[in-house]
Amino acid sequence: MAEERKSKKLSAALLKTDLATGKHHDGGNLGLYLRVEPNGKRFWVQRITVNRKRTEIGLGSYPMIPLADARAKAMANKRLAYDGGDPLAAKREARVAAKEALTFSQAMEAYLAKKETEFSNDKHRKQWRATLDTYAVPVIGAKAVRDVTVQHIRRVLEPIWDTKTETASRLRGRIEAVLSWATVAGHRAGDNPARWGGNLAELLAKPGKVAKKENQPALALSDLPRWWGDLAKRDGMAARSLQFLTLCAARSGEVRGMVWDEVEFGAADGANRANRVALWTIPASRMKMKREHRVPLTAEAVAILQSLPRLDGCPYVFFAPSGGMLSDMSLSAVMRRMQESEVKAGRVGYLDPLNKRPAVPHGLRSTFRDWAAEQGIDYDLAEMALAHHVGSEVERAYKRTDMLERRRAVLENWGRFARGEDNA
Repeated sequence: MAEERKSKKLSAALLKTDLATGKHHDGGNLGLYLRVEPNGKRFWVQRITVNRKRTEIGLGSYPMIPLADARAKAMANKRLAYDGGDPLAAKREARVAAKEALTFSQAMEAYLAKKETEFSNDKHRKQWRATLDTYAVPVIGAKAVRDVTVQHIRRVLEPIWDTKTETASRLRGRIEAVLSWATVAGHRAGDNPARWGGNLAELLAKPGKVAKKENQPALALSDLPRWWGDLAKRDGMAARSLQFLTLCAARSGEVRGMVWDEVEFGAADGANRANRVALWTIPASRMKMKREHRVPLTAEAVAILQSLPRLDGCPYVFFAPSGGMLSDMSLSAVMRRMQESEVKAGRVGYLDPLNKRPAVPHGLRSTFRDWAAEQGIDYDLAEMALAHHVGSEVERAYKRTDMLERRRAVLENWGRFARGEDNA
């Protein structure tokens, strides 16, 4: 190390130059120096007398700690020492306190561990963790929850607020929930910096004014028969579950979580096709609306079920190779490969007619809804087929029927349309 260099007061411009190895004094009586290592790294140090003993205190690296901040730290240490305090002891205590303080990442894990039983399904739990891990943890994960401020929340949200508004809005609510838990658990105090009303609402544009929610990309009605024929040629449990999902206009989670005990096959006629009592009853615990839903099974849907193998000890109808439930990504992968094959063959593939994005499994429900509207099918009947709530709570209380047989006829016609048999 070169000898100590006493010079005129340092400046921001001077610090940007190629300084020689050694200690560069900032002038004045704070004892502040910039130490330049042979490898070019730079560190702030302060020579100070504490309890009549000369000592040196590290203040951080440059440019992480700019000149003004280094001077402020040096001044605070000087005042503390003048009043009889010990800056080194205070620094050690702060370091210990920081280690003991609960970080946002730790609070998130604790919150999720206690709340995961309340999530309606595994996908919802994974979405919670994924959004927090992707956007919040890199910015505030290592920060103590007691130190998280509104400005930190803005740093998390602003990069995606205009481009991924719905995700950002959900992320804000999830951060708020974690910090609320941390407050109740005694790890922080004061207002929740992720609160919307009277807080972030004054700093960020209203979600509804930024972007409207986009529907999942759906198949064009004109593409459905060709897509169905392509799907029928594909092997694998995911392909069969996608066929079944389409015929029933069901959600992915409902189909993937389907167990054999939920199915009633009924009798079979001479053509080995199920008669009109074939039924799939989804319990309320697996439904988005938390109400039991009966799905009338068409002959083709029953034929798919009867063609499936059964795995000993596994209750799932559509099981994964490991024996558990199929993942949501397995169905998406089938549609992705179908799209890739189309593009490879020089065709545009199966795109949503509005946003021109490749269709996804959940978008098939939108395709069914478009078809029902084109066919003039009664609104309530179509909504019931999709397991949507129809009417007010009072209206639903008086409407005791779920129109099962009428919905069976609708799904039979829908199946014929998908096969290209009734596309007039």
